[in-house]
Amino acid sequence: MAQGKEIRSKIKSVQSTQKITRAMQMVAAAKMRKAQEHMQAARPYADRILAVMSHFRAAHPEYRHPYFAARPVRRAGLLVVSSDRGLAGALNANVLRVAVGCLREWQEQGIEADIGVYGTKAATYFRRLRAPVVAQAAPLGDRPPLSAILGVVKVMLDAYCEGRIDRLVVVFNRFQNAMTQRAVIDTVLPLPQPQDQALAHWWDYLYEPDARSVIDEAFDRYIETRIHGAVLENQASEQAARMVAMRAATDNAGRLIGDLRLAYNKARQAAITQELAEIVSGASAV
Repeated sequence: MAQGKEIRSKIKSVQSTQKITRAMQMVAAAKMRKAQEHMQAARPYADRILAVMSHFRAAHPEYRHPYFAARPVRRAGLLVVSSDRGLAGALNANVLRVAVGCLREWQEQGIEADIGVYGTKAATYFRRLRAPVVAQAAPLGDRPPLSAILGVVKVMLDAYCEGRIDRLVVVFNRFQNAMTQRAVIDTVLPLPQPQDQALAHWWDYLYEPDARSVIDEAFDRYIETRIHGAVLENQASEQAARMVAMRAATDNAGRLIGDLRLAYNKARQAAITQELAEIVSGASAV
């Protein structure tokens, strides 16, 4: 019955794995709900700062902010947002594939690139490629605060204002629902020019110390909020993808256990039949 013992050992091993994947699925589901709450809580601030920025542009059409300057692209900045851990299906593979495709397209156009990364997976991947990573924030943790992303953002914003890069894009996984996460490319800089430059309001804000300083600060906060929103969406996508992956692993383990039990029962039945045949043969010989 050596074969039966091996099958029983495999069944116990798969059952242990199934318990782990089921626990990871439940943890990911809880984290996904929290990540969704954080993502949704950040949206009102982002919407409001966008409205304030739009009013600035309408009330001060004579001011040309550097973030609106569209230049011929000789060098571009690429921000890549990934997770810190794996076991999330094809989540990181998708975002890295999109990022590499963007780099290849730029290379064909003769555009050089500076790369900023969020998350351990992206940092490890581009380090292995020996890519020009100028800034990184890794690991991010399960709830990255705004302060965790500011260093990388500042490096890219300074490079854009100084003319060292002419475009800035971010690649991340956009959260659509628990079953769907899509790797997307979002252009951060230059900002699109407003369609209507005319003064749309009869009122304006009171600025302290002056309008230009406040507007410059508001535009910086707007860019930081957009990148922070991308990181939060990627966090929600990560937990959703991990929940789905662990659910699939749990179901596969259940099917494998069923197949192993069937094989065990067949082996046990064959062993019993063989023993009965030996007993009958021995009795006949006597």
